[in-house]
Amino acid sequence: MYKKIKKKLVLLAGILFIILGLVGLVLPFLQGFLFLAIGLILLSLHSPKIREWTDVHTMKYPKIHVAIQKVDKWIVGIVGEL
Repeated sequence: MYKKIKKKLVLLAGILFIILGLVGLVLPFLQGFLFLAIGLILLSLHSPKIREWTDVHTMKYPKIHVAIQKVDKWIVGIVGEL
């Protein structure tokens, strides 16, 4: 039961960060890219398809790919495995 609740909370947080990221792309005082990246990482914990998509699309840019992998490990350390 605890695992289901945690999975739903991670999904909700990921969607919230994606929404904030989209709003941040329009508003000058929010960092839209940062919120989008965090939202994608949280959603990638929930869905293997999103994890595969982020891996495929960041392989072109090695520095970004390494940064996303580091943040991903950090978030998994906080949230834990789903």
